Amino acid sequence: MEALKLYTLTDLLNTPADRVELIDGTIVQRPMARMEHGLVQHRASVELGPFDRPTGPSGWWIATEVSVHYAAHQCPTHDLAGWRKERLPHRPSGVVELAPDWVCEIVSPGHERKDTLTLFLLLQRQQVPYYWLIWPEERALVAWHLDGGSYKVIASCTAPNAAEQKQRIPPFDAIELDLGYILGDAGAG
Repeated sequence: MEALKLYTLTDLLNTPADRVELIDGTIVQRPMARMEHGLVQHRASVELGPFDRPTGPSGWWIATEVSVHYAAHQCPTHDLAGWRKERLPHRPSGVVELAPDWVCEIVSPGHERKDTLTLFLLLQRQQVPYYWLIWPEERALVAWHLDGGSYKVIASCTAPNAAEQKQRIPPFDAIELDLGYILGDAGAG
């Protein structure tokens, strides 16, 4: 019986393939980018922009498509991730070695298990304080906060419910986020 090889960051960095990440010691192909995914990722970045600027609430490094090396066999690439500048005063470069303060994954068809279970458990173990999931096709967002070592739901939203168009969702509750814009109408231009 042949032993299962668990890959490391070195193996990942030496992989010639594009759009790959390291999950549980396996080099995994990231899903093909879809328009719905790209729009939600862009719109979330725009809405959270004030936190990454010198003016406004600021105090964050927010990045898209950033790889984070959590452990020997874990280096996922997050759709969106943020670090408080008080924990990470200088902008990181390359693969980041410090766990983020917030991660947002945009759930892709066929990759639901990775985002809703595998990464959920990894980030919980790594004590990432906030984890958001967005389902573009369902136009839904669920946000969790780490409480006593376990994630607890702090927001669950779907568009276009008028009562949910603008909400304050931690850790970005200093401003109202326009969920109607982030989750958007799939048919609107």
